[in-house]
This record gives sequence, structure tokens and C-alpha cells, in this order.
Amino acid sequence: MSREEVLSCRSVSREFKLGPQTVKVLSDVDFAIHSGELVSIVGSSGSGKTTLLNLLAGLDQPSQGDVYMAGQALTQLSDRARAALRNSHMGFVFQFHHLLPEFSAEENVLLPRAIAGKSSPAARQEARELLARVGLADRARHRPAELSGGERQRVAIARALINQPRVVLMDEPTGNLDDSTSEQVHQLLLELNRDFDASFIIVTHNQEWAQQMPHQFRLKQGHMLTLTNNHS
Repeated sequence: MSREEVLSCRSVSREFKLGPQTVKVLSDVDFAIHSGELVSIVGSSGSGKTTLLNLLAGLDQPSQGDVYMAGQALTQLSDRARAALRNSHMGFVFQFHHLLPEFSAEENVLLPRAIAGKSSPAARQEARELLARVGLADRARHRPAELSGGERQRVAIARALINQPRVVLMDEPTGNLDDSTSEQVHQLLLELNRDFDASFIIVTHNQEWAQQMPHQFRLKQGHMLTLTNNHS
């Protein structure tokens, strides 16, 4: 059965002006992500990974080509429409959790709902259920300073899922954790990908972790290379 395309790049290039010079960071990138897929993107420092993530999220605009989210070309949308589409269709997990220190774990998870104007007692219950799903049922009222690094990242993962996004972008989600905690988070992400109807796109320097993904891409000199596709 074919899966729905949820995010794609079509002939995407991105150039930056540095004084009199033009630097091309991405060149004719073409790829598509389908519902439920688990994807890794690897590449050396400076290969364009962060630039690509910013384009996929609609935080930056390509110099050529377009990014399609939920079938809509992002360059054709206003800033407000892009932000609304991003909030409803995307979740984000970063290397640094970016939790608000004055908010509890539960309140941090609820933030995307509040931004969407959909905060409610039912949403609060969903936040508690997500925290339980990531193993933090008893930490909902704790603030970030009272949580370990791994616990804070689990809160960030729950926050990314609260709006039931079609796709979750993850930028080195375990890069700031020790090996043991990283492995726990890796296994959690594999489980969540199976349990939730969301595609996970994970940018990582961890080759061993990347090789566990059914779909693997490498950015090299601005070009996207398909490494393997083990998805059955």
C-alpha cells in the first residue's frame, strides 16, 4: 500500500551571499518523506544539514525549487500561514531541549497547543498521557532544573508530539547526552515511530544510530545521496 507524501524537496538549492562571493550550500536536492517513515540524514560539519532543516521547517526559503508540506508549496504561503502549517503539521526536537525553565514539564509539553489556541483540560490530559508514554508520569510537575538531561529531552519529545504532527524534525536529539542515556532515547524514538502516525526525520552524527533507520540519506557537498532503503 502506498503511503501519503507528507514532506518533500523538489530541485531545492540554497545560496548565500558572502560579500562579493556566492556560496551554494545545497544543490538540486530532491527527496520525499512519506507517512510513518523513519529517516536519518548524516553529513559532515558544513554539509548543509542545518540549512536543510531550516528549509524543511519553512524557517528559510530556497534560492531555487520548493519545499512542500502537506501538499502546499511553502514559498507560496505568507509568514503567518507557514507558521500555522508548521505548528499543526510539524514537531521539533533539538540537541538542546529548549524547555522554558519557569514552566513545569507538563506546561512545556502544552506550549504548542497554547500557541495554536487549543489549550484545554483535554489537552492537559493528553500532555500527561504523553509524559507517561515517555516514562515521566511522576515528573509532570517538575521544572527542567529538577530533571536530568535525558528526562528533559524526553519532555522535548513529548512536546513535539502534542499536536499530533505528520512529521517530526530532530536535530542531533541525543548529541548532548551520555552514551547510556542516548541509547535509551534512541530506543524510545523507535518505539514512538511505531506507535504514532508520524514520520521522523533525524539529523545525527551517530553513524551506528543512523544505520538503524530504514531510510538513510547523506548530504555531501550540497547534494543529497540515498544510502539505503530497507523499508519493507
